[in-house]
Amino acid sequence: MAKTALITGITGQDGSYLAELLLAKGYEVHGVVRRSSSMNRGRIDHLQHANPNHPEGSLFVLHYGDMTDSGGLNRLVKTVRPDEIYNLAAQSHVQISFDQPEYTGDADGLGTTRLLEAIRTTGLPTRFYQASTSEMFGLTPPPQSETSPFHPRSPYAAAKLYAHWMTVNYREGHKLFACSGILFNHESPRRGENFVTRKTTRGIAQILAGKTDKLRLGNLDSKRDWGHARDYVEAMWLMLQQDEADDFVIATGDMRSVREFVDAAFGMVGLDWNDYVVFDEAFLRPAEVHELRGDPSKAMKRLGWKPKTTFDQLVHEMLEHDLTLEGVDPAKHLRKAAAPS
Repeated sequence: MAKTALITGITGQDGSYLAELLLAKGYEVHGVVRRSSSMNRGRIDHLQHANPNHPEGSLFVLHYGDMTDSGGLNRLVKTVRPDEIYNLAAQSHVQISFDQPEYTGDADGLGTTRLLEAIRTTGLPTRFYQASTSEMFGLTPPPQSETSPFHPRSPYAAAKLYAHWMTVNYREGHKLFACSGILFNHESPRRGENFVTRKTTRGIAQILAGKTDKLRLGNLDSKRDWGHARDYVEAMWLMLQQDEADDFVIATGDMRSVREFVDAAFGMVGLDWNDYVVFDEAFLRPAEVHELRGDPSKAMKRLGWKPKTTFDQLVHEMLEHDLTLEGVDPAKHLRKAAAPS
């Protein structure tokens, strides 16, 4: 019998990569999407007709739902009866969380509790994955591991920290198989365009396409541990295949500043970023997180996981995608990324 998985946030970057991974492993995948006046399913449109010869038509099914609706989530868990739930839904933009702190807390924090309670009350042996975040560490100096103290610096981080501890509480108090993956920054061509990495690669593509001549960015001194989302969703799956539930930091262990990312991206197309990047204080956060670098040694040892994509390969892939998107020939502008050492 094929396993059944339920993914919240399936239309996002991580949800789309995870759906691909699970479908390739023979899962029946159910995704939760919010009802809105316009469809935002570009990342998963190619999956709509996966496995068309399946007796029920497809192994990929979408359901309307919302993390703020406990009744709907309960009905969904009872109907789907998933073997595994991956909770990836969130208001995930740090800057926006300062403008929408109450909604962020409701969706990201209480939403997780609603899902955990749905599992508990149905009594199903469902395994649960919670998408925690490196932003929970905040001011804690790097490297950050599973035993590092938390110091959240945004409503997003605070909401995720609540969800993280609720996951631990349901594991310890109700004996649920509930894991948290404390994922450090992970990017891809599917990253939202309001995140600095994708904003940079898309901006470069628009500069080369002649659509703009400037790229406005905020704090270039922030340092982050960047990996590829495609690699990180594999770690999510591995966590739910273990004999015992636990929490894991997922990271590369390599920290770069935003300035280094920008320099690498512009350099790959032969441009000097100083000629195009304009500082804009509108993109500064009320409280900054200066340095995040994860220690993934526990995940490497216990899960057998390691990142497969280098920093340069990640930047190159994102640029290649965005240049193509803007009608610019990557072969004429893009230098090859360095191979893994």
